[in-house]
Amino acid sequence: MPLLNYTTQIDATKTVAEIQAILAKHGARRITLDYDDAGRIAALEFEVETPSGIVPIRLPTDPHPVLEVMKRQKVATRFLTEQQALNVAWRIVKDWTQAQMAIIETRMVRMEQVFLPYIVAPTGDTLYEFLAQRRFLLAAPDDSLGETVDGEVTE
Repeated sequence: MPLLNYTTQIDATKTVAEIQAILAKHGARRITLDYDDAGRIAALEFEVETPSGIVPIRLPTDPHPVLEVMKRQKVATRFLTEQQALNVAWRIVKDWTQAQMAIIETRMVRMEQVFLPYIVAPTGDTLYEFLAQRRFLLAAPDDSLGETVDGEVTE
Protein backbone atom coordinates (compact mmCIF):
# COMPACT_ATOMS: atom_id res chain seq x y z
CA MET A 1 0.00 0.00 0.00
CA PRO A 2 1.55 3.34 -1.05
CA LEU A 3 2.22 6.06 1.48
CA LEU A 4 -0.77 8.25 2.30
CA ASN A 5 -0.91 11.45 0.21
CA TYR A 6 2.23 10.66 -1.81
CA THR A 7 0.67 12.15 -4.96
CA THR A 8 -0.47 15.40 -3.33
CA GLN A 9 -0.14 18.53 -5.42
CA ILE A 10 -0.78 20.79 -2.43
CA ASP A 11 2.23 22.78 -1.29
CA ALA A 12 3.35 22.41 2.33
CA THR A 13 2.69 26.09 3.06
CA LYS A 14 -0.96 25.74 2.04
CA THR A 15 -1.31 22.58 4.13
CA VAL A 16 0.24 24.27 7.15
CA ALA A 17 -2.28 27.11 6.73
CA GLU A 18 -5.05 24.48 6.74
CA ILE A 19 -3.63 22.98 9.95
CA GLN A 20 -3.51 26.44 11.52
CA ALA A 21 -7.18 26.95 10.66
CA ILE A 22 -8.11 23.56 12.15
CA LEU A 23 -6.21 24.31 15.35
CA ALA A 24 -7.61 27.84 15.67
CA LYS A 25 -11.15 26.51 15.23
CA HIS A 26 -10.48 24.17 18.15
CA GLY A 27 -9.12 26.77 20.54
CA ALA A 28 -5.43 27.02 19.73
CA ARG A 29 -3.77 30.31 20.63
CA ARG A 30 -0.57 31.89 19.36
CA ILE A 31 0.25 29.66 16.40
CA THR A 32 3.83 30.11 15.13
CA LEU A 33 6.06 28.40 12.58
CA ASP A 34 9.69 27.26 12.85
CA TYR A 35 11.79 27.14 9.69
CA ASP A 36 14.86 25.04 8.88
CA ASP A 37 18.07 26.39 7.34
CA ALA A 38 16.64 25.89 3.85
CA GLY A 39 13.65 28.11 4.65
CA ARG A 40 11.17 25.22 4.83
CA ILE A 41 8.57 24.93 7.57
CA ALA A 42 10.00 22.42 10.05
CA ALA A 43 7.49 22.70 12.89
CA LEU A 44 4.25 24.35 13.88
CA GLU A 45 3.90 25.50 17.47
CA PHE A 46 0.74 26.52 19.26
CA GLU A 47 -0.69 26.95 22.72
CA VAL A 48 -3.91 25.64 24.19
CA GLU A 49 -5.74 26.69 27.34
CA THR A 50 -6.21 23.77 29.74
CA PRO A 51 -7.58 23.49 33.28
CA SER A 52 -3.91 23.59 34.40
CA GLY A 53 -3.08 26.70 32.35
CA ILE A 54 -1.62 27.37 28.93
CA VAL A 55 0.21 24.41 27.37
CA PRO A 56 2.70 24.87 24.49
CA ILE A 57 2.69 22.19 21.77
CA ARG A 58 5.06 21.64 18.83
CA LEU A 59 4.13 19.56 15.78
CA PRO A 60 7.38 18.81 13.93
CA THR A 61 7.80 17.23 10.54
CA ASP A 62 10.76 15.72 8.74
CA PRO A 63 10.62 15.10 4.98
CA HIS A 64 13.70 12.83 4.94
CA PRO A 65 12.07 9.64 6.29
CA VAL A 66 9.03 10.33 4.08
CA LEU A 67 11.28 10.44 1.02
CA GLU A 68 12.97 7.21 2.11
CA VAL A 69 9.60 5.46 2.44
CA MET A 70 8.57 6.67 -1.03
CA LYS A 71 11.86 5.38 -2.48
CA ARG A 72 11.42 2.03 -0.73
CA GLN A 73 7.87 1.79 -2.07
CA LYS A 74 9.18 2.56 -5.55
CA VAL A 75 6.74 5.37 -6.26
CA ALA A 76 7.07 7.15 -9.61
CA THR A 77 10.32 9.08 -9.94
CA ARG A 78 8.51 12.40 -10.40
CA PHE A 79 7.38 12.17 -6.75
CA LEU A 80 10.86 11.51 -5.37
CA THR A 81 11.87 15.06 -4.45
CA GLU A 82 12.50 16.70 -1.10
CA GLN A 83 9.75 19.24 -1.79
CA GLN A 84 7.24 16.47 -2.54
CA ALA A 85 8.29 14.64 0.62
CA LEU A 86 7.75 17.84 2.61
CA ASN A 87 4.33 18.31 1.00
CA VAL A 88 3.41 14.71 1.83
CA ALA A 89 4.70 14.96 5.41
CA TRP A 90 2.55 18.02 6.13
CA ARG A 91 -0.53 16.44 4.47
CA ILE A 92 -0.11 13.44 6.78
CA VAL A 93 0.15 15.76 9.80
CA LYS A 94 -2.99 17.60 8.62
CA ASP A 95 -4.96 14.37 8.24
CA TRP A 96 -3.76 13.19 11.66
CA THR A 97 -4.70 16.53 13.23
CA GLN A 98 -8.18 16.40 11.70
CA ALA A 99 -8.68 12.88 13.05
CA GLN A 100 -7.53 13.94 16.51
CA MET A 101 -9.93 16.88 16.48
CA ALA A 102 -12.82 14.52 15.69
CA ILE A 103 -11.96 12.48 18.80
CA ILE A 104 -11.63 15.66 20.87
CA GLU A 105 -15.03 16.89 19.63
CA THR A 106 -16.64 13.74 21.03
CA ARG A 107 -15.15 14.67 24.43
CA MET A 108 -13.64 11.19 24.73
CA VAL A 109 -10.27 12.93 25.20
CA ARG A 110 -8.92 16.39 25.82
CA MET A 111 -6.55 18.26 23.54
CA GLU A 112 -3.61 17.92 25.92
CA GLN A 113 -4.11 14.13 26.00
CA VAL A 114 -3.99 13.81 22.23
CA PHE A 115 -0.99 16.07 21.84
CA LEU A 116 0.86 14.84 24.97
CA PRO A 117 4.03 13.67 23.16
CA TYR A 118 4.27 17.09 21.50
CA ILE A 119 3.86 19.24 24.62
CA VAL A 120 6.94 21.41 25.02
CA ALA A 121 8.85 20.66 28.24
CA PRO A 122 10.73 23.35 30.19
CA THR A 123 13.92 22.25 28.40
CA GLY A 124 12.42 23.28 25.04
CA ASP A 125 12.19 19.65 23.94
CA THR A 126 8.88 17.98 23.33
CA LEU A 127 7.76 15.67 26.12
CA TYR A 128 8.59 12.72 23.87
CA GLU A 129 12.13 14.03 23.26
CA PHE A 130 12.56 14.83 26.96
CA LEU A 131 11.54 11.30 28.00
CA ALA A 132 13.47 9.60 25.19
CA GLN A 133 16.67 11.22 26.47
CA ARG A 134 15.90 9.62 29.84
CA ARG A 135 15.09 6.20 28.34
CA PHE A 136 11.42 6.89 29.22
CA LEU A 137 12.12 6.79 32.95
CA LEU A 138 9.82 9.16 34.81
CA ALA A 139 12.57 9.98 37.30
CA ALA A 140 16.24 10.55 36.66
CA PRO A 141 18.25 7.35 37.21
CA ASP A 142 19.69 8.70 40.47
CA ASP A 143 16.32 9.93 41.78
CA SER A 144 14.34 7.72 44.10
CA LEU A 145 10.64 7.52 43.49
CA GLY A 146 10.34 5.78 46.83
CA GLU A 147 8.52 2.56 47.44
CA THR A 148 4.88 2.27 48.28
CA VAL A 149 3.62 0.42 51.31
CA ASP A 150 -0.16 0.23 51.44
CA GLY A 151 -0.38 3.24 49.13
CA GLU A 152 2.03 5.39 51.19
CA VAL A 153 5.24 6.60 49.56
CA THR A 154 8.37 5.90 51.61
CA GLU A 155 11.86 7.14 50.92
